[in-house]
Amino acid sequence: MTQAQLRRPIRPRVDPLLRNGHVLTVGSLVTSAFGAGYWALATRWYGDATVGRSYAAVSALMLLSGLGQLGLGNVLVRFLPQAGRDRRALIRAAYAAAFGATLVAGLGFLALIPVCAPGLGFLREPAAGCCFVATTVAYALFALQDGALTGLRRPGLVVGKNSGFAIAKIAFVAALAGLLPTLGILISWTLALVTTLVVVDGWLFARLLPARRREPAEPGAGFGEAGADPASDPGAGGRVPSGRSIVRYAGSDYLGTLCWSAATTLPPIIVLEHAGARESAYFSLAWVVTNTLYLISLNMGASLLVEAAGDSAGPAAGCRRVLRHTGALLALAITALVVGAPLVLRVFGPGYARNGSTLLQLLALSALPYLVVSTAISACRVLGRMRVVVAIQAGLATAVLTLTVVLLPVLGVLGAGVAWLAAQTATALALLTARRVWLPTTPGRPA
Repeated sequence: MTQAQLRRPIRPRVDPLLRNGHVLTVGSLVTSAFGAGYWALATRWYGDATVGRSYAAVSALMLLSGLGQLGLGNVLVRFLPQAGRDRRALIRAAYAAAFGATLVAGLGFLALIPVCAPGLGFLREPAAGCCFVATTVAYALFALQDGALTGLRRPGLVVGKNSGFAIAKIAFVAALAGLLPTLGILISWTLALVTTLVVVDGWLFARLLPARRREPAEPGAGFGEAGADPASDPGAGGRVPSGRSIVRYAGSDYLGTLCWSAATTLPPIIVLEHAGARESAYFSLAWVVTNTLYLISLNMGASLLVEAAGDSAGPAAGCRRVLRHTGALLALAITALVVGAPLVLRVFGPGYARNGSTLLQLLALSALPYLVVSTAISACRVLGRMRVVVAIQAGLATAVLTLTVVLLPVLGVLGAGVAWLAAQTATALALLTARRVWLPTTPGRPA
């Protein structure tokens, strides 16, 4: 072997960006399959109105947990790879902040239900209210766990954790169907979340975040590969960036994350208030199926963020790979879902297939333009262009929610599907027109 060959950098056989995005995506698909099974069983054991109200309550707690997370999940993904021995402290600080903020948000929402969401009035009962607040706090910490494990380059554990949660949720909702016909769905979330949190945190702090540093890993230990201990990878000796840079990043990202949470969690509540619990159930179950497609783009974006954060060349090349690769995958999945929408929804019952097929087709089509939106957001996070991140997500949320309110009285529940498709398409076209903002032709450096 010549000296030139020896000096040539060794290219990984498998692109780590795509590989880890695939691991996260496979995990999301498995979890989504369990999630769809969960709601399919719930429609058998609980009435349509109960399913509609319960899903709206779950959407509300997701929104509140997003509020209480303070954008710290993305902070963990962005900064844990650089944090070295500060990782344990960074995760604990994120947990403490999210716990307090989510508790306040949950209690405040209960007090405001008569004003902002009368359809969720059942949560004002003491037992339901306590369960709702506990579930909201637990979900916030559960989401931060995903950020911590992704930032530690352990996507396989994200898959195992979320699959375990989904299975536990099914077991609990089955056990509670006869005992608690009204609150069984909500309480099944509470019990499954708390169980998963305890188990995963025990493993996380005892095994993945040892108090004493280990020897550096062999060069080339990969993202999530066997033997690649996150506390001993080549970058583990570094320190997390300054508190000011983290706060600046988190503050901007938090605003954007809140906008995205509002766009994904408020429509079921809006449908509940304007069209009733049964229509809310039709929309909610169609969204459960479509969310699988959205998770593909989100997971590839998370992998792009982790890999590009340490790459001085910037995210441009990674963005192009994600768009080409994931676009082809999404096109196939969307085609299958559009063609098979009635058969897919029949799993939940004939009423869902009859009233939700066209809605599901509209929502599925919106996942393709969202790939552009998601990739642009991840690229801007790496480049430190947080104002652009906020502007994209705020504009998208405003369009989705405004169109949903305007179109529901005209088109019924289909209006919510048209709102999603129109908002995503308009946002993607705007981003493609202004692609130099997030897909620069010259190398950029991460913040």
